[in-house]
Amino acid sequence: MKAINKYILLFSLLLLLAACSGPHGNSTGHEYMPDMSHAVSVESNLYVDYFRNTFDKQSVMSRKDACMPRFPVNGTIPRGYTGIADANSQEAQDNMYLVLEGESAPNAVRTPINGSVPYYYGDTEDERTRAMKEITKNPFPITPNALERGKDLFVIYCGICHGEKGDGAGYLVRDNGGKYPAQPANFVSDPFITSSEGRYYHAIMHGKNTMGSYADKLSYEERWDVIHYIRSLQSGVKSLVYNENENTFNNAVPMAKIVKKTDDKKAAESKADKDLGSNMPQAAGQNEKK
Repeated sequence: MKAINKYILLFSLLLLLAACSGPHGNSTGHEYMPDMSHAVSVESNLYVDYFRNTFDKQSVMSRKDACMPRFPVNGTIPRGYTGIADANSQEAQDNMYLVLEGESAPNAVRTPINGSVPYYYGDTEDERTRAMKEITKNPFPITPNALERGKDLFVIYCGICHGEKGDGAGYLVRDNGGKYPAQPANFVSDPFITSSEGRYYHAIMHGKNTMGSYADKLSYEERWDVIHYIRSLQSGVKSLVYNENENTFNNAVPMAKIVKKTDDKKAAESKADKDLGSNMPQAAGQNEKK
């Protein structure tokens, strides 16, 4: 009888130890209600092996393919996207910017812009030429912050080859003793000064010669900030003005112009309200006399 009790006790201890086993290697150990921690279904972006999963046997897709991220449906517009680039006239772009800044109406809300703006030009010379012809204006106004951000980004991503002055003499070129696969573009030379914004934006999106694409490194607004800074370098060479107060270089809109337009609009609305208010009592008085 004592021997049986010993075996029962030993068996109980073994069960207790087995129930308390911890995780090790690919094993998660013994868990209470494991389905609460491990999904039986496919988990997106997570390639794991769980013995209760059955989709490997039932699906025509492999587990790896089923877990990989998917591209969005064609035509999907990410949250925060705005069509400022589609405004093809100066007045339309000015009005669009007022909408983005929440200045279009008294109860308007500022709209954030993300980096997911579509680009409808392919990586070919014909498409490059089309971009240079059709993209002729920076959709963002010239502001101190835009020029400051553009300078920082230019020094980080562009200056190593094109030079911090944009003259094509970056330190990678200088320190290699002139041995370089292709001479970086000299942005302050006349051919680039007279080029449209499309030449720069297309190069940022798809690259050019030995330069690769920077579309994944610079957001939509950052690309235009860099172009703003390049234009400021070019305007300095030509002794012209390119800042938030005045632009005698190209058709980019200084922020001061938009602020003035907004102030003029508010002043006109305020005057109209005052005129309406001053006329109402007079009209009421005339009606009483009648």
